[in-house]
Amino acid sequence: MIHLRSESDIAQLARAGRIVALVLERMGEMIRPGISTLELDQEAERLIRQAGARPAFLGYGNPPFPASICASPEEVVVHGIPSRQVILQEGEIISIDVGAELDGWYGDAARTFAVGEISAEKQRLIRITREAFYAGMDKARPGNRLGDVSAAIQAVADRNGLGVVRDLTGHFIGREMHEEPSIPNFGRAGRGPRLAAGMILAIEPMFALGGWQVTLDPVDEWTIRTRDKSPAAHYENTIAITEEGPLILSRL
Repeated sequence: MIHLRSESDIAQLARAGRIVALVLERMGEMIRPGISTLELDQEAERLIRQAGARPAFLGYGNPPFPASICASPEEVVVHGIPSRQVILQEGEIISIDVGAELDGWYGDAARTFAVGEISAEKQRLIRITREAFYAGMDKARPGNRLGDVSAAIQAVADRNGLGVVRDLTGHFIGREMHEEPSIPNFGRAGRGPRLAAGMILAIEPMFALGGWQVTLDPVDEWTIRTRDKSPAAHYENTIAITEEGPLILSRL
């Protein structure tokens, strides 16, 4: 069942979304060569708790995720576990995914950041992934279908020669971090559930410079990398579908 949220519900979701946006802004200020991903995680958790919220990722899943953010450098697409041993290097990119729960409502967003000076190729990867989010969001309107969102995202990747990671998707969100149905980053327009005002979506394109195939780390059972080790980027926001159009909730 897809939940339709009221205006007051959306206001609550926006409160959680602003916390996520605040954390991502701080991550952007901190990311530099020489910092560890553990330092980023510690600061993110501090900010989330200071705002009166709970880190939604901490303890999530099976095995329980052991950190407050996902910190995913270079070929790590998602679910990178912060560590004292992972030190960011000049020229890398890193995706930071943040979730927060406030009074039973969830916010979720992600960005990919440059570590110092990066190549034009990586800059383009980040830019195109962001553009794909907005292309998908523009289709998140009452009367459209979920497949319209997915097809718009895929079209951006296809015309720019980027790999769409197919094993990972966006999702609906609200009282749970991940609600059904999922939102693939590829698909055919005109397919899937009809969209309506009050639906809350976490749209999150994940593109790679190389192929779309990924592998799961057999040791930590969380870290997902591109199979060909090509860099990947991730851009996500929580949005509400309204009669006036899509509204980003994970922003300051």
